[in-house]
Amino acid sequence: MKQEMTSADVAALVFELSSGENSIIDSKIGKIYQPVAGELRINLFVYNKGKDNLVIEAGKRAHLSEHIRQSPKIPHSFPMLLRKHIFAGRITYVRQYDFDRIIEFGMVRGGVETVLVAELFSPGNIVLLDSERKIILPMKPVTFRGRRIRSGEVYQYPEAQLSPVEAGEQDLADVFSSSDADVVRTIANRFNLGGILAEEVCFRAGIDKRTAAKDLEPESITRIVGSLRELFSPLLKGELSPYIVKKEIKGEVQPFDVAPFELKTHEGLEKEFFPSFNKALDGFFGKRSAEEVTEVVEAVKKEKVDVFERRLKKQEDAIEEFGREAKKQVDIAEKIYAHYQAIEEVIEVLEKARQTGYSWDEIKSILKGAKDTVPAAKNISSIDSATGKIMLDLDGTKATIDIKLTIPQNAQSYYERAKKLTRKKEGAIRAIEDTRIAMQKKEKKASASKRKVHMKKHWYDRFRWFFSSEGFLVVGGRDAETNEELVKKYMEKNDIVFHTQNPGAPMTIVKAQGKPVTEQTLMEAAQFVVSYSSVWKSGQFSGDCYWILPEQVSKTPESGEYVKKGAFIIRGERNYFRDVHVGMAVALELGAETRVMGGPVSAIRQHGQHVIELVPGKFNQNDIAKKVYKMYVDTLKEVNFVKQIASPDRIAMMLPPGESDIKV
Repeated sequence: MKQEMTSADVAALVFELSSGENSIIDSKIGKIYQPVAGELRINLFVYNKGKDNLVIEAGKRAHLSEHIRQSPKIPHSFPMLLRKHIFAGRITYVRQYDFDRIIEFGMVRGGVETVLVAELFSPGNIVLLDSERKIILPMKPVTFRGRRIRSGEVYQYPEAQLSPVEAGEQDLADVFSSSDADVVRTIANRFNLGGILAEEVCFRAGIDKRTAAKDLEPESITRIVGSLRELFSPLLKGELSPYIVKKEIKGEVQPFDVAPFELKTHEGLEKEFFPSFNKALDGFFGKRSAEEVTEVVEAVKKEKVDVFERRLKKQEDAIEEFGREAKKQVDIAEKIYAHYQAIEEVIEVLEKARQTGYSWDEIKSILKGAKDTVPAAKNISSIDSATGKIMLDLDGTKATIDIKLTIPQNAQSYYERAKKLTRKKEGAIRAIEDTRIAMQKKEKKASASKRKVHMKKHWYDRFRWFFSSEGFLVVGGRDAETNEELVKKYMEKNDIVFHTQNPGAPMTIVKAQGKPVTEQTLMEAAQFVVSYSSVWKSGQFSGDCYWILPEQVSKTPESGEYVKKGAFIIRGERNYFRDVHVGMAVALELGAETRVMGGPVSAIRQHGQHVIELVPGKFNQNDIAKKVYKMYVDTLKEVNFVKQIASPDRIAMMLPPGESDIKV
């Protein structure tokens, strides 16, 4: 069964995504999720179509999908960081790199261009680049020989493969003359085509796929070039006829391949055609992926809390067994390749015997008495007459060989079993983590007593406020009315007053209480004033402000002037803070008082717990307040307690004007 896309599949997909009715060019990018390791889901709003989902599974597949895996309750860091760079942006192009299994999605947001690179070759990766092709963020930071996929590095493509749609006779002659493999494996590996398309090329060219590549005659190479041109003609013309092909597997008719155009090697098999290759890919990969639910995970969901320990032990045993069995399958596959020539001789002997007219029973009888005279017979342990499969003894390792398949295909069947066992092992590992989390929740619930709410009324609750790192109360107005009230009613002789030149800034007072105000408090008050002004609302990240003394603030205008409500006349020298960076956070105070607080990050970290930093962004006050509220509920696991001290309404009162986002 096909496990990943070929370079031809990628070419067909890119053709559809970049043109025609299936195009996603100019689509708006929505939220991004990582349902499982290696898989990314990007919500799209496609022009004139509506919502869709682009699924990219590193090393395997990419396509629009209707079959969606459930999003994790705790978001992964990679999609959250991607949101920071591409959320609400638009897709400008979709390209394939050099007929390789690499797709590039061009994106732009606010005039800033980025490129999302999907590597669909093993082991696979998803990488975000800036406009100069420097890596902003990789899903998996890795280092290969000659390639470093890490933040800050210039993105390097893997070593280029020969393009089958552009290669000429001399190109193929050079490839084949330097190959030690047969022709089908050489085509599969050097052109990124995979086994099925490589066999199709050989079939159309009328060449025995097991012929040694270096033994090909010039006339055979000419036929292969013609076969490649014929094979990819529908792709180059954009005349696709996508379908899923099915055959009997273990007594049941199942999908085993998906193709963008018809292949002669699929003739006579059951096919299901689709209106687009995207739909075919989703029907093959997407549907199978969505239905892939590990039995261990299902069992965990049904377990009662009083049997977690017993279940955990079974899961740990299953992981060990899956690991041992997967290693065994890989060892057998490697043994097959190690005994390639010997196995080939066995298959040739058996095929000749069958062509001569011998039955399997006669062959078994002959081989039984000829183990000393026929070298090929020595490795045969048994023959299954019903299926024609043989059991070989390869230096003590038992391997079942289907003589109807090539040796690489026999080896690949063992690799596929190892992959399946590895996926089961990964599912069991995730299930163990779920079990442990459930056990922790149970223990936490049993041991933790419910928190009590302790809320007091303060005169400054009507305003914006925070306590500086050194404990000074800093209070700012919310609007013209509270600005007026704050100055007239609460400003005292020894206080410090802050303001900005920008409209909409709060009048802010540092309550000195007879003590000298520290430089740290002044800096925090400056950040508070700038962050709660129109600087934040306009999406800027820094601004200027100044401080003055109370006697410099007046409501008495010059002759002929008028001072509106909430505004004041400032006279005398101003003490400026230049280029102050915006930045604020919300947190919970869980001591003698229980309440939500908001203000400069350094001050909030000093006095609060569960600190969440905010930056100018795309979400309005209500939306971001709900997000913060949900995070607190998920963290504390006490909905009623959080609702009383930090409801979305209370959190919104602590937020700057305009739109914000959670800093990741």
